Amino acid sequence: MFFDEIQSCPEALRALRFYYEKMPALHVAAAGSLLEFALSEIPSFGVGRIESMYMYPMTFYEFLEASGSGMLNDAIKAASVANPMDPVLHNKILDRLKIYLVIGGMPRVVNTYIHDKGLAACQIELDNLLNSLYDDFAKYKTKVPVLRMQETFKSVVNQTGNKFKYTGIQEGVDTHPYKDALELLVRAGLVYKIFHTSASGLPLGGQINIKKFKTLVFDTGIFQRVQGLDISEHIISDFSVLVNRGNLCELYTGLELIAGQLPRLRPEIYYWHREARASNAEVDYVISHRGQVIPIEVKAGFKGQMQSLYLFLEEKKLPMGLRVSSENFAAYDKIRTIPLYAVPKIFNLS
Repeated sequence: MFFDEIQSCPEALRALRFYYEKMPALHVAAAGSLLEFALSEIPSFGVGRIESMYMYPMTFYEFLEASGSGMLNDAIKAASVANPMDPVLHNKILDRLKIYLVIGGMPRVVNTYIHDKGLAACQIELDNLLNSLYDDFAKYKTKVPVLRMQETFKSVVNQTGNKFKYTGIQEGVDTHPYKDALELLVRAGLVYKIFHTSASGLPLGGQINIKKFKTLVFDTGIFQRVQGLDISEHIISDFSVLVNRGNLCELYTGLELIAGQLPRLRPEIYYWHREARASNAEVDYVISHRGQVIPIEVKAGFKGQMQSLYLFLEEKKLPMGLRVSSENFAAYDKIRTIPLYAVPKIFNLS
């Protein structure tokens, strides 16, 4: 039995526990938008009887499968630093990635692309989804004014790739409503906080500065529409032109890292930043993998220095760092290069 949009009926949420108790052989699943908001209104949710899973928009791998390009996934899985991707296939996959970046991974938008093959139709669906999100904000206006929610959501998009500042939303006003709005967006799964960590060991989450964080919006397609991207114009652009727009590559990489984590745990990824006179450095993402700290730097194109990554490796005495870019698989000294389309392979590195 499947309940969709269950957030519209709090009584149905309360009743879920009784299916477990009275009909244990029945498989029951429930899903809904902004579900965390609805759960916060329920005093008891059946601890031990209900299992929660975090779900995300479709990943690039899932997009390839859904659009009939599953064989490209096989090629990605077979490639490695020791066995780089065939150059022709590499460019073909980058072309597919460009489409994914502009339409995102929301199932309805992907379905529109697959059946209509029309990017203009995808743009309309994204606008409809965005308007639906803004309408949902109105349901929680007793907590935070709708306008504050919208302003905060748009500011998350505009501040992507940088340390989030509440003053970046609107200067000279009380920031408390914006702080409340951001927390609601995080709880709803529409925004992720990426905390700064000193990364001096494990666990990374034990070394965070809760006042220092970046934010990611939940989908690249929504990100593009908030920024006002004209899909038809940018889809014919050179790949490097597209991905350099508004830290899109950093957003995409972060979302792929989040989706690659265990679905029953709240996702956690971090970044590292050292602010020192004459020695400013930042590593885009830091994750833990098989008991090791792995720094990840994201570069949109083929060029770009990696001083921050080398500095981090030297300071933390680490053997390896990762560079995610539009390059093919490669290795440079302590740095392994992973193509943007192969970010999930990071979790399978030995």
